[in-house]
Amino acid sequence: MPSLGPRTLLAMIALTTTLTLTACDPAAEAEAPPAPPAPPAPSAASATASTPASSTSPASSGKHTLAEAATAGGLTKATGAGAVSDVPVDPGQMRDGMHLVVADYNRAGQTSGRRILFVGVDSVPEDPNKRREHLWRGLIDYALQNGSTGTPTTAKPYQPGPFGGSLECLSLPESANNTDVICGWSDTTTAAVALFPRTTPADAARLFGAMRADLEH
Repeated sequence: MPSLGPRTLLAMIALTTTLTLTACDPAAEAEAPPAPPAPPAPSAASATASTPASSTSPASSGKHTLAEAATAGGLTKATGAGAVSDVPVDPGQMRDGMHLVVADYNRAGQTSGRRILFVGVDSVPEDPNKRREHLWRGLIDYALQNGSTGTPTTAKPYQPGPFGGSLECLSLPESANNTDVICGWSDTTTAAVALFPRTTPADAARLFGAMRADLEH
């Protein structure tokens, strides 16, 4: 190792001392460039996956009532000797303030054959879904004694319309392509069902929603 002269040795000691003080100097640390900012968090809109539209929507607030209508969803209420004259489906316990609507309706141009039967109640004191299930069971029994056959399928949901709540339909399988279909709706205060002879669930749901607009207020 070569020997260093006094001047060279003193210069090296001074340089080493300066570097040490700079490394420990807070002012020097403050002058260092700031760290790059963290990437922004994803927004709620981009982080949340979209959900499909449901056929069950919140029931609109307020008390709804049912009333017979001369026409419902373009159907004509049957009158006279051939119209339904009793209550073919047990509506469940009726209490003060409740209204029961039972009517059958003819399709456009219909003059014979089975009609569309409607049974509904309003001012339901318990969960309207439970009252709808009660009506459903009674209407299935009625249908099986009046020409329908087979085991009911699982009910499927459909768009309930502006009154909200839920609207579901199930079919009674038969040998023919078209079957008898039972539809029901329920919301905050009403429950109703209808039997649609020889149709499809989708067509019955569409017609039942149109009937609801004229029968529920």
